[in-house]
Order: sequence, then C-alpha cells, then structure tokens
Amino acid sequence: NAPKASWTLDGINNAQWYENIGKGQFPVYARAHVMLNNAHASPGAIDGSSGMNTLKAIASFQQMNGIKPTGELTKETWDALVSQQGNKPAFVEYTITAEDLKGPYAKSIPRDYALQAKMPGLYYTRVTEMLGEKFHMDEEFLKKLNPKATFNKVGEKIVVTNIRNELPENIHLIVAHKGAKQLYLFNAQNQMVGSFPATIGSSDTPSPTGTYKVTGVARNPWYSYSPSNFVQGKNLKPLSLPPGPNAPVGNIWIGLSKKSFGIHGTPNPSAISKTASHGCIRLTNWDANDLGKKVKSGVTVKFLE
Repeated sequence: NAPKASWTLDGINNAQWYENIGKGQFPVYARAHVMLNNAHASPGAIDGSSGMNTLKAIASFQQMNGIKPTGELTKETWDALVSQQGNKPAFVEYTITAEDLKGPYAKSIPRDYALQAKMPGLYYTRVTEMLGEKFHMDEEFLKKLNPKATFNKVGEKIVVTNIRNELPENIHLIVAHKGAKQLYLFNAQNQMVGSFPATIGSSDTPSPTGTYKVTGVARNPWYSYSPSNFVQGKNLKPLSLPPGPNAPVGNIWIGLSKKSFGIHGTPNPSAISKTASHGCIRLTNWDANDLGKKVKSGVTVKFLE
C-alpha cells in the first residue's frame, strides 16, 4: 500500500519511493522532479505529476547514470537520485521580497503582435508567473502547494523547489531529437550530460534536418517578426517586439548557422514538448537561460528525426 505523503514541506521532502506508484500527481513525483532537475535531466515545468516529460527526464537520468533507460521510476533509479541530491531538501521555504512584487509587470499580454510591439516590455503579468519560472515550477502547482498564500505581501512565506541553475561546463554537442521532443547535451568525451524537453518545429514550418553550429547568444532580445517566415493574425508588415519573458522567444535567443533558426525560451513553459513551434527549438525560459550561459559559439547542433 502507498505510504500517505502530504503536500506539506516535510511531506514532500520525506516522500519515499514505493511499488506501483501509478499515474497522477503525488508528492513522490514532486520530489523526483526536483532531483531530476538537479541532475540535469530537466522534467520541464515541475508539477508533481507523472507524464511524458517526467518519463523522458527519468530515461535521460538513467542513460547518464548507467541504468537501463526505461523511463520507469524504479527503486534503483530513485536511490541513485537520492544519493546525488545528497542531504539537500527538494523543497524549501521562500520569503517574498519587495523586489519580487516590484516587477515590472504587464497588466496583460495581448495575442496580437502589432499590440505587443507597442508595449514597453513583454514582462511577466503576475507574481505567481514570475515565481513559477524562478523556481522551475508550473504556476498552478505553485498555487496548489501554497493554498493560503496571497503572493502580494512582502515577508509572506511560501513553499518552493530547491533547484539548481547551472549546467555542466563542457557542452560539445547538442542533439535536437524531433521524435522524442528532447534536447540532449553531450560533452567532448561524448557522454550525455543533460537533457531538456523541447518543442521542435511544426507541420507548418518543419525544423531543419542536418547539422549546424551555434553562432551566438542574445539575452533579452528584441524579436523581429517577419510575415515572410509565418503570418500572425492580420500582421502583414514586419514588427519589432520588445524583450521580456513573455516575448515569442522568451528572454534568450541562441542563434544557429541556419538563417532565422535558433534555440530559445517561451512565454508558456508548461506547454513545452506538448505543442508545435515555428520551426525553431523551444525550451522553458529557465532551461534556455541555463543553456545560454554555458553554450559557446561553434558548438554543433544536430537534428535527428
């Protein structure tokens, strides 16, 4: 029988593996998500639920740690995760600061690019959205863990993940796997050192095939909309959209040696690997930012079907 674990700070931090966990949203998955994230096998937006991104993250972790990559959260996999996490708790208490509330925040982000182009910045629209991204969490999950929080008081304490924001130094090759909807990172010794769920291309604009190089990294880029690439709404003229986490490419652009293709963030992290993109490689903003810090110009990016 499954041990009763609760959605409290202690409940999640002490959640233990058990036989036949099954599908659903459970504290054991919440703890696993943080441990996977910290082992560079990103589960995307952390939400404590089983699902495709969880399965892929587990398989990547297994691959990197010499365990048969089945994507199943086995006892062996759990023990390896726990030993890598050490005595660092998976979830911690965080105190909301004046800085958190200050923003800048946008009232809302219109869908129409022509309206976005007139805004001072494509900022977060609310504190929970900002905190969700800061802690790699699904926004609804953040609210579920903190049912009494107002998220608008300085000094308010909330439960959040205890995640890392650093990748291994030596990224030599990036494989964009369209079938798996994953980005795999390899070092110079050809060992896998990280993976992210990714949205790669769509039926309208298939992503490229073949091998390219990273040409540079732009933080908080302005986004140049060109109707020659794809048409958004009724916008038939080029537009320049201001930077921000809710920009079409999120807050980072990693350019590739194929014109107008890149690896970038997204305004909607919880949809990653579940929706289509305009031919580029879309990651959560935090995964894209982590990659942008470590990837150098000249790194090879290989597309696989």
